[in-house]
Amino acid sequence: MRMRPFDEVVAEHGAVVLRVCRAMLPVAEADDAWSETFLSAMRAYPDLRPDSNVRGWLTTIAHRKAIDQIRGRNRRPWPVDPLPIDGVPQGKGEAGADERALAALDRAGVVNELQAALDGLAPKQRGAVVYHYLAELPYAEVGELLGTSEAAARRSAADGIARLRTTMRGTPR
Repeated sequence: MRMRPFDEVVAEHGAVVLRVCRAMLPVAEADDAWSETFLSAMRAYPDLRPDSNVRGWLTTIAHRKAIDQIRGRNRRPWPVDPLPIDGVPQGKGEAGADERALAALDRAGVVNELQAALDGLAPKQRGAVVYHYLAELPYAEVGELLGTSEAAARRSAADGIARLRTTMRGTPR
């Protein structure tokens, strides 16, 4: 079985990987993690088995790159003033439906509220929510990524969603 061209893999899975990165990191760091994910994936792609779960493989790489970004925060100086962000980042081509929806939510202030709510979740809850609901991975794969069982991944996702609902209901708009 012949492997698909890598640019097709990026086109198919790029939005999912970006959602995972953005759910775990601030926008600028998420864009860096997205780029690093696909650079690493491109290097390893020729050795990937043709029957591999590409989405799960890319999500695992994105997860590890996000963790690297989080760990690296302690080694970099913090900016004095927050950097301005004008909604959807540039450089990834024309804005698709997901990016237009994200920009509309960002204008309404929902994105920052949701990011703050996600940041408030326990790590396994956050991971379960991000991997299942944003990356659309089945609970069995979520459990593998988090180092837990499928049932524990389901429980973590349910608890995370419940906490997000409670937090978001209490946030004034």
